[in-house]
Amino acid sequence: MHPQLETDNKRLGASQRPLSCCSHSRVLVSYLGSHRPVCREFIEALDACHANSWAKWTGGCNQAKHDLNMCLRKERIERTTRNREDAKKRRQNTEQVWKELREE
Repeated sequence: MHPQLETDNKRLGASQRPLSCCSHSRVLVSYLGSHRPVCREFIEALDACHANSWAKWTGGCNQAKHDLNMCLRKERIERTTRNREDAKKRRQNTEQVWKELREE
């Protein structure tokens, strides 16, 4: 077996074992659905599509997956933009405090 795909507990810890692309996908989609209310409808659509094994394996769920990815991407971009703006404000406050301390 290829060393990077080795799943022996001696080589990789339980948290480092590679996940199969398909065996955990339903669990992952269910987890996302309970923790991400923003894209819930897309997650539920993909979960419903994955219930049909034939569609899952023949590309019938590709559009649902693409829609979910775009929704999650939009959410991520909004979150990072918000975080960047907050970080700039915090940085300005920190610089202002240091400036005041230096002047004293």
